[in-house]
Amino acid sequence: MPTTEELFRSEPYTRVCTATVVAVSNEGVVLDRTLFYPEGGGQPGDTGYLEPATGDRNLRIVDTVRTADGGILHLTEPFSARPEPGARVNAVLDWSRRHRHMRMHTCLHLLCALVRGAKVTGGAVGADSGRLDFDRFDAALTKEVLQHDLARLIAEDHAVSARWISEDELAAQPELVRTMAVRPPKGQGRVRLIEIDGVDLQPCGGTHVARTGEVGRVEVVRIESKGRQNRRVNLRFATA
Repeated sequence: MPTTEELFRSEPYTRVCTATVVAVSNEGVVLDRTLFYPEGGGQPGDTGYLEPATGDRNLRIVDTVRTADGGILHLTEPFSARPEPGARVNAVLDWSRRHRHMRMHTCLHLLCALVRGAKVTGGAVGADSGRLDFDRFDAALTKEVLQHDLARLIAEDHAVSARWISEDELAAQPELVRTMAVRPPKGQGRVRLIEIDGVDLQPCGGTHVARTGEVGRVEVVRIESKGRQNRRVNLRFATA
């Protein structure tokens, strides 16, 4: 599958980009560049629509996924008319949904920083809620303690930034890898790190807000057992 320029990494706040259709299948469309994040690492794929330059009807994108060969496929509504290869389109994100994913994903990194000494065995990012599973858990970390500490880190408005290191540098710092279920991608020579200034640093390919204050109010819904050792922490955005 043709390679797609991944603008969502360097431009997480950009909502519309102009792109060229490079391939079309029964499932969807491949673009030469995209702002749409493909499902991975617990974060859902982006949705939105393609706006043809010809004035034809907009084409709804219902999901974005990675293909087996590493390409990015924008899944379209079944039986919808798709643009031909070579067509120019505006790719328009469902920004409200994406931004909520960015806020929750950053919040989960804060949660990960608070549960010290544990590995993450699973997780999920949602538009309204999220969760992380840990292989060990300090009994002192009650719902109330985690809620208080998350609120503090959010209110402190720490800067969030991305940088890259080589695979060799990551291999020399294995403590940076907190997840067991999702391993950092290798084979490209470098790995992307997400840094929350003074709080957390770990490999991650997802999209994030620029400062923790943007996360907003979050509630710790419950902490539950998942097997003999695993503990799951469930979060959601506060509704009031």
